[in-house]
Amino acid sequence: MSLIDSRAVVDPGAELDDAVEVGPFAVIGKDVCIGSGTRIGPHAVIKGPTRIGRDNRIFQFSSVGEDPQDKKYAGEPTRLEMGDRNVVREYVTIHRGTVQDVGTTRIGNDNLFMAYIHVAHDCQIGDHVIMANAASLGGHVRIHDWAILGGFTIVHQFCHIGAHSFCAMGTVLTMDVPPYVTVAGHPAKPSGINAEGLRRRGIGTEAIQDIKRGYKLLYKSQMKLGDAVQAIRALAGHSSELGLLADFAANSARGIVR
Repeated sequence: MSLIDSRAVVDPGAELDDAVEVGPFAVIGKDVCIGSGTRIGPHAVIKGPTRIGRDNRIFQFSSVGEDPQDKKYAGEPTRLEMGDRNVVREYVTIHRGTVQDVGTTRIGNDNLFMAYIHVAHDCQIGDHVIMANAASLGGHVRIHDWAILGGFTIVHQFCHIGAHSFCAMGTVLTMDVPPYVTVAGHPAKPSGINAEGLRRRGIGTEAIQDIKRGYKLLYKSQMKLGDAVQAIRALAGHSSELGLLADFAANSARGIVR
């Protein structure tokens, strides 16, 4: 028995695993590849070239793999690649890449995109990321694993958001957010580390204390950024958490929220 509703429109050039479920009035275009166990809701639209992995859930009225909203885009066959077990809620929009970047928007595994969020062209999103309702990314944004964006968070193009960071509801980001840091406001300001999130993910007490010490050096010591990074590296020793924090701050192209 087919899992594709008779009222859905699936291009002959699409490749769907036999265990893909497609709801009524969904539209799946040419050069779309969808893995086993993925469910596509009613009225969802998926345009290629797009590859979607296994066991994803794409809800009704979502638009996945559409052309980028970039005036330089001239119809090039750019891509969207999505991993496994992602949840894409109602009215989400996720756009393909542009040739001005790597040509591919990439989404990892186990992410939750709540209703009305937007992922623009060339964004690179890791694993276990949560974007709450109506959060919106400009082009070329990178979000690292386990980051959380509260509802209505707005992210300027080319920003990087570090692993395990937390952006409060309505945050406006024009600078990079280091790993573990909580930010809020317009413009975004740091307000400590995401200690509760770290505990929930099994990060030990000693590692969390190390991160707090690194945060104090970065934000409370009155040091210049380069000096703070050197101090964090000196403190790091065998701490991979502090090494990640120092590397992110040192390599930030836009500068960090500070």
